[in-house]
Amino acid sequence: MKAVRQSGFTLIELMITVAIVGILAAIAYPSYQQYVLSSRRAEAQSEMLKIQLGLEKWRANHNTYSSTLADAGFTDTNTYYDYSITGASGSAYVINAAALGAQTADAGCTSLALDQNSTKTPSTGCWKK
Repeated sequence: MKAVRQSGFTLIELMITVAIVGILAAIAYPSYQQYVLSSRRAEAQSEMLKIQLGLEKWRANHNTYSSTLADAGFTDTNTYYDYSITGASGSAYVINAAALGAQTADAGCTSLALDQNSTKTPSTGCWKK
């Protein structure tokens, strides 16, 4: 009588595979989290530039900058940043974006600002070139 050979994976092979997947996940997860924070920050910066364009359009029609987002034609739908306009006058303004919720883990980049001269703060690596 012939012996029937069974094919399949042993428990050791499965445990090694699970361990390798776990190690790869432990290495990849922090990079993924940083990517998510960076992409949300880039979205906030894009929104700030839209506000800036709206403020320039408002000033062209009213000879002063507005201090409200609605006058700049902006409706806030971003759940990771809170936008505001401060110091609005006939010649100056500052657009602020403050991180909310999970975005507060974006160290050093939780508060973004953009003024009428396109001066961006903080200037240390938070803004894309």
